[in-house]
Amino acid sequence: MANLVYLSKEWAEEGRRRAEAELTPEVLHNVTSSMNNIYRNCPDGKEHYFYVAFEDGKISAFETGEGEGPKAEFRIIADYDTFARISRAELGAVRALTSRKLSLRGNMAKALRLAPLVDKLNKVIATIPTDY
Repeated sequence: MANLVYLSKEWAEEGRRRAEAELTPEVLHNVTSSMNNIYRNCPDGKEHYFYVAFEDGKISAFETGEGEGPKAEFRIIADYDTFARISRAELGAVRALTSRKLSLRGNMAKALRLAPLVDKLNKVIATIPTDY
């Protein structure tokens, strides 16, 4: 498989396919939640988003695009480079939150409880051959 461009439509399609194959509702503790990652300082000079939603542990949305994206339970803002490190599984969600590399809008206590699930998603995303 050729490398996919980070945050492209093809990257999102492959990410969803892999996540659905590897992350069962049981692995995701039947969670219902959504998060919208807002990427600032992107290489193309634009703002981008990565939105993912879960219903009873199943992925109900997995999309990328330009701008701020859909409303979500959690809105997370950071630089492109920080999110790229998280997507490569080089930086964990809890460490990124507690070191203030991410700006979170939403319930911090719930976000910290869900962070291990997000790390599982990021480990799947990290397997996608990607050009950052």
